[in-house]
Amino acid sequence: MTIFIIAVTVIASMLAFSNQQLMEKLLFSPYRTIHNKEWHRLITHGFVHADYVHLFINMYVLYSFGTADEFIFKGLQEAGYIHSWLLHFCVLYFGGIVIASLTTLKKHKDNYYYQSVGASGAVSAIVFTFIFFDPMQKLLFMFIIPIPAFVFGVLYLAYSHYMSKKGNDFINHDAHFVGSVFGLIYPLLINPKLISVFFERLGLIH
Repeated sequence: MTIFIIAVTVIASMLAFSNQQLMEKLLFSPYRTIHNKEWHRLITHGFVHADYVHLFINMYVLYSFGTADEFIFKGLQEAGYIHSWLLHFCVLYFGGIVIASLTTLKKHKDNYYYQSVGASGAVSAIVFTFIFFDPMQKLLFMFIIPIPAFVFGVLYLAYSHYMSKKGNDFINHDAHFVGSVFGLIYPLLINPKLISVFFERLGLIH
């Protein structure tokens, strides 16, 4: 499923790069979403990106962690926690796109000029579900320094929250933060008893 989502996203983004009209139809505009009832934008903005660098980073991270989450969900299915790993993966990813946009939707619903694109909210959800199940795995902070995944998660959430409050760049940090939180709590929505897996992997229980 990860590969399929990447393929569709790459194709949609590349088409939108050369077709401004298509980009306008798919991007996230809170004003148009609310006032014109263009609810499709809550989903479609996750399939288009600002440029090739934005696209590459999101898809690289999605491939790295999406394939790992697929393996995790398949394990949950075998253990009897879920009936369909594919259904839960799709709920996590597409739910991440929508839920990560809700704060921005509320904040900018009357701002005609605000626009955003990208799958960052969904990708953040994918990453943080991985962190839930493997919090001691080493991730590269700043692409250089290996640190435990849960430490990376704390730093990422703190940074996203700080930058959201600062609000002086063109990155939707609200989507990053909300998507991350959604990904972190999603396993508990599956089954609250999975919290024991998180604590066990942290070494807090045996």
